[in-house]
Amino acid sequence: MAWNSSVVMQMGRFLLLVILFLPREMTSSVLTVNGKTENYILDTTPGSQVSLICAVQNHTREEELLWYREEGRVDLKSGNKINSSSVCVSSISENDNGISFTCRLGRDPSVSISVALNVIFPPLLSGNNFQTVEEGSNVKLVCSVKANPQAQMMWYKNSSLLDLEKSHHQIQQTSESFQLSITRVEKSDNGTYTCTAKSSLQTESLDFHLIVKALHEG
Repeated sequence: MAWNSSVVMQMGRFLLLVILFLPREMTSSVLTVNGKTENYILDTTPGSQVSLICAVQNHTREEELLWYREEGRVDLKSGNKINSSSVCVSSISENDNGISFTCRLGRDPSVSISVALNVIFPPLLSGNNFQTVEEGSNVKLVCSVKANPQAQMMWYKNSSLLDLEKSHHQIQQTSESFQLSITRVEKSDNGTYTCTAKSSLQTESLDFHLIVKALHEG
């Protein structure tokens, strides 16, 4: 069967329209946050405040924007959703380190851009400062630490770098703690142990007082 030339031309025009316009409708909108077009890390400090402004670029119609803090939706006022939307992160704390804020296109959540907070702060140390144990028992001195950038950790005893005895002392370190375990405590273990954290910002120390009592001592 012969094709009518006008039909062929119309089909060709239709296909051309599909090629030209459908991809543009799907991909034309680009999101930026504070002028950046890609995910990025924002350096900040405790107590500070940051504003994140999300905007739609190259849009051909009104676009609704959604903000998320991690996986939780951020409440936005009605006038803060179309084509441009901002969130203010105030009273930033050490616990906000690593938290991400994501702006998404309402009609297509796959179009998004994220900002992760890098909260920079000196070492923060905490722990049980006083412990009393009997000879022969085991004890753990747990120094809880938060720091960004990560700190170099050391244990001291009575102001001198602790001389680790393989069968007597054990050190365990995680991203949030620096632990000293002493096996079969002796009277000579009595003293002040100092947990020291040294970062590029500053050095912090915390004392742990260990009192060793004779077995069955009142």
